[in-house]
Amino acid sequence: MRRHAVPLLALLACLLAAAPAGAAKLLPPKGAVLQGVSGSTSPEPFRTEARASLGVFGVFVAWNSLGDYVFRSTDAAAGRLMLHVSTARGQHLPETITPLEIARGRGDAYLLRINRSIAAWGRPTYVRLLAEMNQADNAYAGFDHSGRSRGRSHAPRTFRRAWRRAALILRGGPLARIDARLRRLGLPPVAGAPGDLPRPRLAMVWVPQTRGTPDIRANMPAAYWPGRRYVDWVGTDFYSRYPNFHWLEQFYDRFGGKPFAFGEWALWGRDDPAFVRRLFRWVRTHRRVRMMLYNQGAQAGGPFRLSRYPRARGELRRQLRRHR
Repeated sequence: MRRHAVPLLALLACLLAAAPAGAAKLLPPKGAVLQGVSGSTSPEPFRTEARASLGVFGVFVAWNSLGDYVFRSTDAAAGRLMLHVSTARGQHLPETITPLEIARGRGDAYLLRINRSIAAWGRPTYVRLLAEMNQADNAYAGFDHSGRSRGRSHAPRTFRRAWRRAALILRGGPLARIDARLRRLGLPPVAGAPGDLPRPRLAMVWVPQTRGTPDIRANMPAAYWPGRRYVDWVGTDFYSRYPNFHWLEQFYDRFGGKPFAFGEWALWGRDDPAFVRRLFRWVRTHRRVRMMLYNQGAQAGGPFRLSRYPRARGELRRQLRRHR
């Protein structure tokens, strides 16, 4: 059995990568949960430590960045791509563009570049745009830690408009139709497009925190919800340091009808195999969960690396051998 484990996992990853997409949502095969990793430009050491093949490889990029390494590293990981797009190079860092500027079309050149690059690459891609938008540490968040609004340029309503514009451009299609939709939303037409846009194999993944930071009503996930037609997957991030399963349950129920993803999950702070067991048990009982990406972080020896948590790593290996 052990001799055949790696070839079978590799075969499963190939089947997942090549499987027909569910409508425009890029669903995995029925009943399966895509497993993946983010946090660096290599699937290692997670792939070796978890003894798992990958269905999805996540790469973080800042606005206006989209090097060839994004696609090369995903090819090397033999999975689909999760493109994590931010307006800054990390938390607490300055932004390149505001949500209001995106809504007004000043970021269209970059959105068009993503659209064409993914279409040319030709493989399934998930775009996790401006994730944790209700987390004050992110430049594009609507509120600071004190609960003070960052103004119209970052208001939740502005975020919704920016997301809708990005979704229409990234998905592609006839330019006249995209411009008409933008006009109905009160937004300017696409800037700089010479003609109709390609239609890449792309799904939009909306990933707030289950509750806001700061935890005020105006900063809850619902304030940033752009609408069902502009979202293909709903998800959140979940770490062992903050195991708020009651909030996770409420969030899952509140935004139903879409496949569910953990855009990031990880061990953090202590070796906690019980957390891994509980999270995977939760996934098994919530059938809309179709994707989980472990965030191993970019730094060797960083706080999320599995090498820090040998008992939890062993539990993860056991969970990944289960049938889903």
